[in-house]
Amino acid sequence: ISSPGPPTRKLLAKNLAALYSIGDTFTVFQTLDKCNDIIKNKDDTAAYLPTKLAAVACVGAFYEKMGRMLGSSFPETVNNLLKSLKSAESQGRSEILMSLQKVLNGLGGAAASCHRDIYKNARSLLTDRSMAVRCAVAKCLLELQNEAVFMWTAELENVATLCFKALENSNYGVRVAVSKLLGTVMATALIPKQATVMRQNVKRATLEEVLELMATGFLRGGSGFLKSGGEMLKVGGSVNREVRVGVTQAYVVFVTTLGGQWLERNFATFLSHVLDLVSHPRATQTHVEAVYSRRCVSFILRATVGSLLGEKAQIAAAKDICQAIGKQMKAVEAVVNDTNGENKSGAADVAASQHVMVCALQELGSLVQSLNATASPLIQEPSIGLLETVTSVLLHPSMAARLAAAWCLRCVAVALPFQLTPFLDRCAERLNNLKTSPEAVSGYSFAMAALLGGVHQCPLGIPHAKGKMVVSIAEDLLRTAAQNSRLSLQRTQAGWLLLGALMTLGPSVVRYHLPKMLLLWRNVFPRSLKELEAEKARGDSFTWQVTLEGRAGALCAMRSFVAHCPELLTEDVIRKLMTPIECAMTMMSQIITRFNVQFCFLGSFNALLRELVAEFTLTDNSANTTTSLLRSLCHYDDSVLLGSWLQETDHKSIEDQLQPNSASGSGALEHDPSSIYLRIPAGEAVPGPLPLGVSVIDASVALFGVVFPHVSYKHRSGLAENKSTLGPEEVRKSALTLVMGALDNPNPILRCAAGEALGRMAQVVGEATFIARMAQFSFDKLKSARDVVSRTGHSLALGCLHRYVGGIGSGQHLKTSVSILLALAQDGTSPEVQTWSLHSLALIVDSSGPMYRGYVEPTLSLVLTLLLTVPPSHTEVHQCLGRCLGAIITTVGPELQGNGATISTIRSSCLVGCAITQDHSDSLVQAAAISCLQQLHMFAPRHVNLSSLVPSLCVHLCSSHLLLRRAAVACLRQLAQREAAEVCEYAMSLAKNAGDKENSETGLEGVLFGMLDRETDRKLCSDIHDTLGHMLSSLAVEKLSHWLMLCKDVLAASSGKDEESEKKDEMDDDTMFTTLGEEDKSKPSVAPRWATRVFAADCLCRIIMLCENANKAHFDLAMARSAKLRNPKNDLLVLHLSDLIRMAFMAATDHSNQLRMAGLQALEDIIKKFASVPEPEFPGHVILEQYQANVGAALRPAFSQDTPSDITAKACQVCSTWIGSEVVSDLNDLRRVHNLLVSSLDKVQAGKGSSSQLYRESATTMEKLAVLKAWAEVNIQSLKGNSLITLVQPELPILSRLWLAALKDYALLTLPAEFASQLPPDGGAFYTPETIDTARLHYRNSWAPILHAVALWLNSAGFNASESPEEAAAAMPNSQKRASSIMLNQAPGTPPTTKSLPEINKDRMHLILGVSIQFLCSPRPEEPVEHVTSCLQALHTLLDSPCARIHIAEDQLLGVELLSVLHRLLLTWDPPSVQLLVTGVVQQIVRAAQDYLQEKRNTLNEDDIKEKEMCLVLGEGGETGGLVPGKSLVFAAMELLMFILVRHMPHLSPKMSDSPSHVSAKPQLSEESARLVAATVTILSDLPSLCSPAGCMTILPTILFLITRVLKETAVKSVDNQVSPPVSAALQAIKTIVTLPITKTEETHKQWTSLIRSTLSILDEVSMLTAIALFLWSASTEIIGVQSLQNGCINRFKNALNSCDPWVQAKCYQLLLSVFQHTNRALSTPYIHSLAPIMVEKLKAVESNHPNSNTELLAVQEGIKVLETLVALGEEQNRVQLLALLVPTLISYLLNENAFASAPTVLKDLHEFALQNLMRIGPLYPHAFKTVMGAAPELKIRLETAVRASQASKAKAAARQPPPTIHSVPTIKLKTSFF
Repeated sequence: ISSPGPPTRKLLAKNLAALYSIGDTFTVFQTLDKCNDIIKNKDDTAAYLPTKLAAVACVGAFYEKMGRMLGSSFPETVNNLLKSLKSAESQGRSEILMSLQKVLNGLGGAAASCHRDIYKNARSLLTDRSMAVRCAVAKCLLELQNEAVFMWTAELENVATLCFKALENSNYGVRVAVSKLLGTVMATALIPKQATVMRQNVKRATLEEVLELMATGFLRGGSGFLKSGGEMLKVGGSVNREVRVGVTQAYVVFVTTLGGQWLERNFATFLSHVLDLVSHPRATQTHVEAVYSRRCVSFILRATVGSLLGEKAQIAAAKDICQAIGKQMKAVEAVVNDTNGENKSGAADVAASQHVMVCALQELGSLVQSLNATASPLIQEPSIGLLETVTSVLLHPSMAARLAAAWCLRCVAVALPFQLTPFLDRCAERLNNLKTSPEAVSGYSFAMAALLGGVHQCPLGIPHAKGKMVVSIAEDLLRTAAQNSRLSLQRTQAGWLLLGALMTLGPSVVRYHLPKMLLLWRNVFPRSLKELEAEKARGDSFTWQVTLEGRAGALCAMRSFVAHCPELLTEDVIRKLMTPIECAMTMMSQIITRFNVQFCFLGSFNALLRELVAEFTLTDNSANTTTSLLRSLCHYDDSVLLGSWLQETDHKSIEDQLQPNSASGSGALEHDPSSIYLRIPAGEAVPGPLPLGVSVIDASVALFGVVFPHVSYKHRSGLAENKSTLGPEEVRKSALTLVMGALDNPNPILRCAAGEALGRMAQVVGEATFIARMAQFSFDKLKSARDVVSRTGHSLALGCLHRYVGGIGSGQHLKTSVSILLALAQDGTSPEVQTWSLHSLALIVDSSGPMYRGYVEPTLSLVLTLLLTVPPSHTEVHQCLGRCLGAIITTVGPELQGNGATISTIRSSCLVGCAITQDHSDSLVQAAAISCLQQLHMFAPRHVNLSSLVPSLCVHLCSSHLLLRRAAVACLRQLAQREAAEVCEYAMSLAKNAGDKENSETGLEGVLFGMLDRETDRKLCSDIHDTLGHMLSSLAVEKLSHWLMLCKDVLAASSGKDEESEKKDEMDDDTMFTTLGEEDKSKPSVAPRWATRVFAADCLCRIIMLCENANKAHFDLAMARSAKLRNPKNDLLVLHLSDLIRMAFMAATDHSNQLRMAGLQALEDIIKKFASVPEPEFPGHVILEQYQANVGAALRPAFSQDTPSDITAKACQVCSTWIGSEVVSDLNDLRRVHNLLVSSLDKVQAGKGSSSQLYRESATTMEKLAVLKAWAEVNIQSLKGNSLITLVQPELPILSRLWLAALKDYALLTLPAEFASQLPPDGGAFYTPETIDTARLHYRNSWAPILHAVALWLNSAGFNASESPEEAAAAMPNSQKRASSIMLNQAPGTPPTTKSLPEINKDRMHLILGVSIQFLCSPRPEEPVEHVTSCLQALHTLLDSPCARIHIAEDQLLGVELLSVLHRLLLTWDPPSVQLLVTGVVQQIVRAAQDYLQEKRNTLNEDDIKEKEMCLVLGEGGETGGLVPGKSLVFAAMELLMFILVRHMPHLSPKMSDSPSHVSAKPQLSEESARLVAATVTILSDLPSLCSPAGCMTILPTILFLITRVLKETAVKSVDNQVSPPVSAALQAIKTIVTLPITKTEETHKQWTSLIRSTLSILDEVSMLTAIALFLWSASTEIIGVQSLQNGCINRFKNALNSCDPWVQAKCYQLLLSVFQHTNRALSTPYIHSLAPIMVEKLKAVESNHPNSNTELLAVQEGIKVLETLVALGEEQNRVQLLALLVPTLISYLLNENAFASAPTVLKDLHEFALQNLMRIGPLYPHAFKTVMGAAPELKIRLETAVRASQASKAKAAARQPPPTIHSVPTIKLKTSFF
């Protein structure tokens, strides 16, 4: 290929090498010679260059692939390459160096003869102009040092010096490469690789020498030791920052290469060395330098200790740091106490020690914070004395050290919240005792402020009283500040600092102290201008300093107040705050000094603006010249232009120092002490406010942006800066000139900001002409300009215009913009122009969306061309190309799936582009490639080849670049969502091919779990969590044991089994060499950290849930075992139960609180899911029973004294689940767990404020309510009739009292805000008024079971128990509220007499009903369904007791209210369980009303006969029969029931059945629906009894209509001939209605009769017949005697008799039997006449048509029974005729002897049945029987034979067994009967 571009030559070389390595190597030497000739060629033209470079690449690839096979020819090749290296240009140099690296790699030790040549030639290039060459050299030397011993022995110092030089003026890539080289060489010098040591006798360097060398770089930079002293002085000796940062990274590489175990063993030495760096005077020449050096040292410690050491080793490291701090502090104290001044250098030592302290304390804080609760041994072991050591630093003379110590304490308190309150108390106490020491006042107040700032990270908070304590201390400090001039500064500062910190506790605390604060603020500032003038005239500088410090502090506290308590900012408060702020403004205009300008209220803006502009245009003070904001004001996506993506690397914290135009790396706590209590911006470990000069400018710029829009126009034009200019023309002009000028500014950050500003202006102005003018201006500029600066600026301006105006607004400029930018992007002379124009192009593509579709092809071809030609060293261009590619893919979008020619071309171009960028050496370009592939996969998943993508992603997971790891994980996350299984398989195959044992067992999942331990980046970790989550949900059920093993391995780390293996026996030297080489790095030796273990415990819960949804066999041991036998691959959860319990147990008993919570949660899930699984080998037992000891042991620690409340609360929940699950039936075994609950109950009774408090009061609320809730659940369980009751019984008297108290609290807390004044001032039984907001949540979680338990208690005994005096007292303040919550007006403030039992009960009823109604009115959708069900169950239970029934029936409105609330509930809550419960409650209400009405009627009846008339009007509807909606119980009930019926049988609604879409198919009701419908029908039939006769007539039509419709709909014949619940209910209902007693009055009688008639005429088949029979039985003749009806009925029966379904026949016979037996002969006679003949025919026919099934047999038997009945009913004279019908029929059923043996069982049964009947009839009617038999002799013979045969068989049987009892009953019993 002639002149191939960079990616092409790479590919070419790779393919040729692959060809030779697989195929015949015969011609390889000729090819090599050819390449060498090309390389030797003297042609230096640019055209020939690509060919040369391709040859170089090929040589490298050959050696890399085939190595020693080419051994003989390598000296020539190497010389050749080195020769051309001297004359090559930069691209050639880097390509040759890369090839040399590959040659070295391929040959290994065999190339030893060339090592020195290569070293000499490459060495000088480490300081090459081109950064790409520097990187290449570093990589080449890194390869060389593997074999070349001299590099890390004789040449060690030179290599170091070289590296330091290479770091000067380097960029990020060079720093990474060089620091890797330096660190690796140093590590190898210390512990060489074994192979090389064996060959030559090497003198190994000592650790001291190595560290000394590194330190020179850190402290002296690249100047080395060669220059004479004079030169050193001249240079001024400041260290080059780039060198320092590079060396810092090298330190990290050095330690990482040596590995975690080395660090663990040598940590003390390493620590003291690193801390010495920062105490060296050269590292801390100026304050900013000192801050930078501290940052570097902190970075070294964080990157090594934080990621290489496991938790145990980290604790050991923390001990070492403590000792180091202690040692420093002793030295400092010696100097401070040395008053005679013998120690002259002491002061300098103290100054240096502050930096050491800051680094050590910050690392200690970070360590403890990352260890979290696992760090508790550090605090508990007195020998370490962590707290004493850290608190001693609070007295350090330097402010920086004191602040760092305070920060460290905050970290400890956040990690171990139980220390927070004791710390605060201790600091307060010391502050009071040491009021006279300035350091103590400052140090301890810093510590208190820091601790208060940490409270928001501790969910359990601190006791409310601590707020009062802080205020009083602060007041005291401010008051006494003036008394003693030595202390006034510190006291003022401390007082305000504490008040500012107090504000972070939020409105619930601050609310109580606001008036005092407002007063303090008012007093700090002068009240008026006059006072201000007077003030200026007096006071020396010190007084002023104190005054200003005070005012700055006050403003700072205000800022904190506004930030943390916005709810308290009422108009009034703002007005009060404005006075001091205005005063501060006036003052500032006269004294410009350090100030926290952070306040903006809408007041005197114009003055403020002048000040601000003066600040940031630096008219006053030219020293502060930087602002850190410009970068953050620029758009995130522009990072590629500014290099600010460095903020996204692992080295962010140190790279910041090297950014131009920003002071961002120089943050340090001492710049602004208030940041010790403010919240830390996300992603930073330690707050680092910037230096004052910078932050003043930042603040003023930020404020300007906020204030500017609020100022009148005339001021704007003078000040226009580029944000939100909406004003008249002249403002706009001045802004434009400013911006357009900036677009040509040589500083890239300013150009960027200007572009951004332009876009924003266009967005804000939003006029087409304005936009057009701006665009045109840039077009013209770009066409004419030739210089890089204006080209880049204006191309970005175009991009920004499109970005902010969007596709539509800028559509008409699209074509011009695109063509100009495409032209600019081809300008190969200036990569910078290419970068900016491509970046803008990407912005345009992104913002134009589909409008860009027409330009896709040209843009794509440009992108591909550039990718193939731009040298790889211009990484920024490649990054922008990647962005463009991604934007194009997004624009084409889902079209990419298509198969058209153009789309296929576009798609393949995109794929090629991705492949090229994937292959690039720069990690950012690779990251862009990954996100492009991710987009492609989203739109066209079939076309992305996962088998190549997944392995490359897996490789990137170990990349050293954060951005690349992020991109890889983000992509995996998306792939795992759809194709988790494939992803895991490809990853597995990669691991297997690489022979990586470790990972081929755990696969990708294992790698990701491992990453969780190392990564700190938030986004990355959350993506890993998501990826694992997706994999889990799609794979866990199939690969159960694999995932359970994964979780188990992670969790097992917590039980500390690894101690032995970690230590191993101390290794001897030889093995030490082998293990501590490269191999050690690949295996992460770190045991999983606590956060990962918590995640694993959550995964465990998810696995259980997934199994539950997958297959029942997971929870059935017998099924699981048989499945396992069938197929050993079957993997079922229940077989792993012991592992599940073990994991939950490990987690629940860990140090870490989060893990304990997760473990208890898992335990609860396991108990719930497995409680009912039986143990097949021991019937009557369940499998969990054998684990009771584990459960008890896991729960016990959670109830110890020092456990945080949230864990105890969770454990209570688990206890109640365990006791209620009935796993353990033996009470003695249950006692273990039960005693835990009993002990906690004692704690609850102790009342408020008894124990010493560590947390906020609501934590106690949470714990107590959890205990009560657990007891309530156990109580509910115990009443289901098992032995638990004996456990609960003894505690009930106490429990019931506490439960009622808790319910009262809950009732109060749910009152709307307007009743707040009615709440009791001192809180309730379990909450305090201050923590009301947090307490509400805890009540919300636990009230439902408590309510249910109270209802149960009241129902069983409670209504008869009067309350004890203390309950009366507790109930008193609450009685009014409760009443008000149910709108029953009780006179407020009833005198506190002891109430009578009925009154108490009424109160209790109101309480329960009130709470229920309040909740059921509007349960929030996120409420768990259990709350709704337990509330309904509670109501149901309550209404079981007579007392409650009377109560609800007396006050009818209550019932109506409850019904309408239930109706609303049904509208929003769908589950059938809820609906069933609702119908239950409705039934209870209706029954209660019935009882009450009946009672009334009875009393009336007894009173007097005359009152009979009165009785008629009793009940709803009175005399008229009208029901009033809203007042009528019946109406409310009917509404609700109708709703349920229509929900389950939509076609009942006439609206539905009339609509055209209505399909008449009858759906089969589900079992639940059937039960519901049945329940509804039953209640419906009860309703008429609540009405007066007139009322009845109003509702009956509806009710009858519904019932008959239900009957028709549901009377479908079921398979097993069972009668479905709705049918039986409906029939029962009809019976109830037909037999109503009310109907016997004259007026209503007619109506009633016609109603029932019409009902009868609309019914069908069996249920129909049943209904008819019912009517016939229950109603009077005149209803049913109507001729037409009678005929209808008789026809129905006829049809049924002729039915072909034997079951229908059988039913029909049964019903006829009942009709024929009716006492009223007039009624039954017509039926007998018309139906008997048909019957006889049917039965006769049986002889020829034998029954074939039991059902048919049943039909015959039923028929015979009817006949017998007819015989019995007939008069004596008709007997013979009747018997003449019956007897022959029966005898025809008898079989002859021979046939009997072979006959089917059905016929045998028939034979038996007939015989028995005949034997019975004979004796009954002897005379008639004889007559019949005589008439037919053949019958007689048959009968006799049968009798004989029967007797013979009986005799035989009797000989064998005792005589059986004689069956005279028919053999088959009927299942259902409605009578």
